Amino acid sequence: MAAFGGGFLGGARPAQNPSPNPNGDVEVVSPPTDGISSLNFSPVANHLVATSWDCEVRCWEVQGGNSAPKASIKHEKPVLCSDWSPDGSTVFAGGCDNMVKMWSLQSNQSQQVAKHDAPIRQVKYLKDLNNMLVTGGWDKTVRYWDLRQPNPVHTTQLPEKVLAMDAVYPVLVCALGGPDRKIQIFNLTNPAAPFKEIESPLKYQTRCVTCFPDHTGFLVGSVEGRVAVQHVEDNVQSKNFTFKCHREGNDVYAVNSMTFHPQYGTFVTAGSDGAYNFWDKDSKQRLKAMLKGNTPITDGTFSFDGTTYAYAASYDWSKGFAEHNPATAKNYIFLHPNNEADVKARKSATRR
Repeated sequence: MAAFGGGFLGGARPAQNPSPNPNGDVEVVSPPTDGISSLNFSPVANHLVATSWDCEVRCWEVQGGNSAPKASIKHEKPVLCSDWSPDGSTVFAGGCDNMVKMWSLQSNQSQQVAKHDAPIRQVKYLKDLNNMLVTGGWDKTVRYWDLRQPNPVHTTQLPEKVLAMDAVYPVLVCALGGPDRKIQIFNLTNPAAPFKEIESPLKYQTRCVTCFPDHTGFLVGSVEGRVAVQHVEDNVQSKNFTFKCHREGNDVYAVNSMTFHPQYGTFVTAGSDGAYNFWDKDSKQRLKAMLKGNTPITDGTFSFDGTTYAYAASYDWSKGFAEHNPATAKNYIFLHPNNEADVKARKSATRR
């Protein structure tokens, strides 16, 4: 498995800037008051949802350089994850209260639709799986929910808790905790047992997984400032590789977020170093290295048309409790208007 130690092909990373927003991106108004755990753009509209440790789920309407709070709801405990219904009318959010709430933006009403025995780390709404809601939790289970029924239609027991999860039908990928760093891959036409189980190609704890848009593989990001590009089928394993990113000299930062562009199939990584980078896995290029801010980036998401990349800058606990001061900590959400040249794959390797 080849490792691209220089971060694919590309020039040196720009130095850290003492600002949380060195790239001059648009700041979203009225951000959460505590750490931001997830961001998700609507699949059909310019609506952005954030979950946070202040126990709220918030929605903004964003257009160009403007943002306006649209609605919000409270949970009993910190919220860790969210997803949208395909029509953009409903948000599903779960977290440390061990439940998922279904929130209708039109009525601003919410109701519980899923339950675990421990915090819920990830939630995915899968239209192609008969409109099923899939949840992965720290209780070492993945549960499948028909929203018309109070109990899960199926529960898969896992050997360890879910650290990260993503799905593009018919593939679902779960990255698990524990010393073995197992990754279980499910074929959702038969979700009772994993289609394949592998040990993570990375040496340290997984922070995020993201499925390819064509469901043929997935990305794995870890605390060691490294990403693995992994394919599902055995006959293409020669295409697997790892590369370093979110590193500065001897300093190594966690990769907190990875998301694919909805049109071009390129992707962006964001990390504890306060940076986000655009990449093309097929040509093994870094398309653009953005200036690095002074606040960790905890999550990021593309708008449905790919014109905007939204990212959250807030403390991510990568330096532990001692480094967090709630009295002075600030939380931001920024909107980056994408330059097509930075997110579209290039035919030849060009150093930047």
